[in-house]
This record gives sequence, structure tokens and C-alpha cells, in this order.
Amino acid sequence: MERLLLKDIVNDLPEKHISLIIGARQTGKTTLLKQTSQILKKDKRSVFYFTLEDKEILNLLDENPKNLLQLIAKPDEKERRYVLIDEIQYLKDPSNFLKYLYDTYLENIKFIVTGSSSFYIDRKFKDSLAGRKRIYELPTMSLKEVLVFKGEDELAAVLNTESIPLIYLDRIKEHFYDYLIWGGYPEVVLSGSEKAKKAALNEIADSYAKKDAVESNLGFQDKYIKLMKLFASRIGELLNVNSLASDIAMDNKTVSQYIWVMRKSFHIHLLQPYYNNISSELRKMPKLYFADIGLRNALINNYSPIGLRQDKGGLLENYVYLQLKDKYGLENTKFWRTNDKNEVDFVVQNDKGKLYAYEVKYDKSAFSEIKYRAFTNAYPKIPLKCISLESALKLF
Repeated sequence: MERLLLKDIVNDLPEKHISLIIGARQTGKTTLLKQTSQILKKDKRSVFYFTLEDKEILNLLDENPKNLLQLIAKPDEKERRYVLIDEIQYLKDPSNFLKYLYDTYLENIKFIVTGSSSFYIDRKFKDSLAGRKRIYELPTMSLKEVLVFKGEDELAAVLNTESIPLIYLDRIKEHFYDYLIWGGYPEVVLSGSEKAKKAALNEIADSYAKKDAVESNLGFQDKYIKLMKLFASRIGELLNVNSLASDIAMDNKTVSQYIWVMRKSFHIHLLQPYYNNISSELRKMPKLYFADIGLRNALINNYSPIGLRQDKGGLLENYVYLQLKDKYGLENTKFWRTNDKNEVDFVVQNDKGKLYAYEVKYDKSAFSEIKYRAFTNAYPKIPLKCISLESALKLF
């Protein structure tokens, strides 16, 4: 099975820059790298694949970047080498390693590398790689990708279109309701039973998330997980650092550091508010969403069917956020809220500068335009629409 990002990576192979694939642990970066290797080998290219979880190779490359030439055929002008390195962040100085080899063998070596958390990019990939790398993020699987992975190509083809044929709608809904519970981690999607899905998600929530805290040198890792669980109970709510610090009995600086690691580990997203006044916008609190709905449900240990849940509206809102972010980009996806708590869930801007507003309601009958008069009066040129459980499958 192939992720959608594979096409972008393959299209990028002729380019000289370093292709850096980042994303949360267990999203399939290693598989993506191996599939890229297979494509290159099938095309009779000279390919070398390494994982830096192999301590012997890690120590050799840490000793000196030139040691890579002991592991691959010496580059020459006749044949370009493709060097694929998994978990590049384990190098002591990956930036210097890649810069030296890139600058020395620009025409002869193409690097495709992966890294698990973007805090490594901030701390280890400094300005020395400016202009030399292109970053690709591999998120957990979208609903469309899940449908393809499950052999439902005809459903994937009509998902996110204005009119889904009735013959397909019930089948799509069944997958959609599952997605709102289990999310898109590949191992979870491919697990055959609910027991296996729960085990996979619990491992991600308990082990891999904590590993991010350890590798980023955070203290009090148990409180890091506690804060993640607290966030999981507050999706779609404003993020107030002062209140959070009080809730887990820690200082604001430490809580802010934890939040930074969660964002850089691709677990949470912070949505900024929409205002005409930029300076006001920067002072307002953001809203919180999870990058994967399944992980969020694992953190609160709730795998109940969507129709039986008290938080079904929040789950739908989180799903819609991820769809809008993918379509419009994080910078062009925001929310609107006033000091007297008038609010619209999302305000987005397309590539032509056109603005649209969306309010998410699990049941469309709960939506009344009168309740949003403060917004429509303030922004009469921005159309406001309701996204319900039904329409969420069609509008993107």
C-alpha cells in the first residue's frame, strides 16, 4: 500500500536538494523510505538504505561524514547515488553531516532522509542547511487514504465531492464513523480486530509519546503524559497556559515547553484566531486540536461508537479542522471569537484570497444563523455555512 506522499517524494528524486521527511512516530516514514528504495532499484538506480537505529552505522557516521564513503560506492560523474537514511536525528550533528556531503557531492548524491520529530529540525538542523533541503510532513492517514488501504477505491474517488452517489453513501459512513474512533495510524488501520486496534493505539499513547518527552530532555515525563490526557478532554477549546499550569501544579514556562514538544512531535495543533487587527490576533489564545483522532481517544480511553458518545461534536469538529488544514494550510485556517464569547469554528482563506466561514454541528438542526449574527454583521462578505455529520463527507 502506498501513501499519497510517495508520489511527491518520487517526483522530487531528480532534484538536487535533500528531501527530509518528518512526522510523528509510527506514521509510516520507514515504509515510505523503503518503498522509495524499491522504486529506485526497479529503475536500476544505485541505491543505499541505512537506518541509524543500527548503532554500528550511527557511530561510524558520527565519527566523520566522510565515513559514508566506506558504506557506498564512491560517487562519480557517470552514475548518481541515492542515499536513504532513516532516523537521521540520531546523528550528533545531522546538519553538518548532510551539509558537508551535499556541498561536496552535489551532482553525485541525492539524500532522502527521515526524522521523527521536528524539534530535532529546530535544534539540530540549523541555518547551515538553508536552501539545501525540502521538508515533507507525513501525517497519519486521511480518510481517503484509509479507504484506499482497505481496497475501497471507488469510495475514495467520490469522497469529498459535492454529490456522493447513494449507492456509496452508507458504506462511506461506516468507514467514517470508524475513522472518528480509531483515526489514521497505519498499524491501527490495518489491524483486524478492535482488540488489536486498542493495543496499537495504547502503545502509541503510552510508549511513543513518552519517548518524545525523553528524547527532548523534558523532566517529569509522567506530567507530560498527564497534560496530553488533559488536552484530549479539551479538543476545540481555548488553550490557557495559566489555567493549565494550575491544573497540573507546574509553572507556566514548563507547561509551555511541554506544549512545544507536543507540537513538534506532531501530536497537537494550535489554531490561531481570525481578526482584522493583526496585533490583536497575536495576543489571543489559540484553540487546541489533535493531529490524530484515534490517539486522542486512546488518551481518554474511550472507544465507544460515535452515536453513543458525549463528545461526538468535538470529534467531528477535530475531523473538520484536519480537513480544512489540509486543503487551505494552517496559516489560512483560523477561528473567530469575541470577548463576549460569540464564536465561529473556522474561517478559511483560499489561494485567491476568498474567505469562508464554517460552524460545525453534529446535527444540522442545531444550527441557527440567528446565533451567529454578530459574525455576519461584522463580516457580511464572508459566507457562513454549517458542516454537519452528513455534509462533512462532501464539502472538501
